[in-house]
Amino acid sequence: MIERYYRIQRRDVSYIKFILEGYEGLALVTTVDRYDSIIKVLIAPDFVDEAAGIITALKDEIDFEEIAGEG
Repeated sequence: MIERYYRIQRRDVSYIKFILEGYEGLALVTTVDRYDSIIKVLIAPDFVDEAAGIITALKDEIDFEEIAGEG
């Protein structure tokens, strides 16, 4: 699995989770730090391009940034 980390607004955590996990087998979203609203997105290797497209489209709707992760 490919790991990506994002800092987002707390109110948007469930929305991103709903959208990304709605595509069966594409990605899993977990909260790494609930106080700073940091999430980890685990992307299936076969779907990296699709996930990147969805994440890019989400930037038009909500404000978030990719950050360096644990791994």
